[in-house]
Amino acid sequence: MARGWESKGVEGQVQERETKEDRKNKKQVSQDQVEVRRQRGILMLSRARVEIQLQGAQAERYREQLTRALADIDSQLAKLPEEKK
Repeated sequence: MARGWESKGVEGQVQERETKEDRKNKKQVSQDQVEVRRQRGILMLSRARVEIQLQGAQAERYREQLTRALADIDSQLAKLPEEKK
């Protein structure tokens, strides 16, 4: 019975070491990539909000303003570097 527990303890240690090595070997995401992802997420949320507002807008001037805002967000998204996979 003691052998069974010992082998499970060793097995757990081996698995723990393998997972630590896997984490080290995974490609590290640079700080710049994290910032680009954050900016892209913010812009995509803003774009979705403006689109929803545009769908419900009645006044012509407000619709024009929202259309310009949408174009500005799209230009900002286009300026962001492409994400590497």
